[in-house]
Amino acid sequence: MTEVEEVKEVDLVAAESGAAAAGGRAGAVQVGNNPGIPGASEGVVGTNADVEPAPDEGEGVIPPPIPPPVFRVMVFEDVSLDLPTQFPVVTLIENELPLRSLVFPVGLAEGTALALALRRMESPRPTTHELFMEVMQRGRIDVIALRLNGRENGNYLAELDLMTPLGRERITCRPSDGLVLALRMPVSAPILVDERLFEEPGDVVPLWDG
Repeated sequence: MTEVEEVKEVDLVAAESGAAAAGGRAGAVQVGNNPGIPGASEGVVGTNADVEPAPDEGEGVIPPPIPPPVFRVMVFEDVSLDLPTQFPVVTLIENELPLRSLVFPVGLAEGTALALALRRMESPRPTTHELFMEVMQRGRIDVIALRLNGRENGNYLAELDLMTPLGRERITCRPSDGLVLALRMPVSAPILVDERLFEEPGDVVPLWDG
């Protein structure tokens, strides 16, 4: 082999080596263009730019509606004071089976007012409850019902359902005051108790039945 032929062979080997190196570099850049790789996009190397993000958990889920409250009709059984206790105790009993009872204490003044209302007795001088009932009757306001609809920190919550000349109104009240007014109506208004007060211990949040 002549000296010129050796130089040509060396140049040919160098050219082939350079082409192989260039091809290797081109192959690395072409990863994003490989149709065999799912989600690969042109000009992007090793990314998931075309993959749609997963929806947030719970997105678009509508919570189930809260069922309306269920009330039980109660009978005012008695208000009594048993010594040595300091407060009178009210007893309400279901008018149908299973005849469950609801018992809770009230203030001494409220207990006296309840005892008078239960027996349809008038005090020598009008009490606050009697005065309020007189104002309601002259204003043509009737008690449709008394609802015990919740419990908070051991105290029962209540509301008066009223019918006025301007329409129906609801007013929150203490159970003892509501009971006195319900009993003072010419025809005693119904006393209703939320079913959950019999079944759930602790606090019970009032629900509105519309």
